[in-house]
Amino acid sequence: MNRNFLFLIIGILIVVVAGLGYKTYQQKQQQKPSGVELTIDKNGVSVDRH
Repeated sequence: MNRNFLFLIIGILIVVVAGLGYKTYQQKQQQKPSGVELTIDKNGVSVDRH
């Protein structure tokens, strides 16, 4: 194998890994519930909007 072919394979692998990472990130963003989050603890009640 020559050097250019190895660089091509490494470049393709980097693009694939970046694409899969972005896809996973997007899926996690869609799974977050939107609305209001209520938290009750020793400091009282807090309300956060998403």
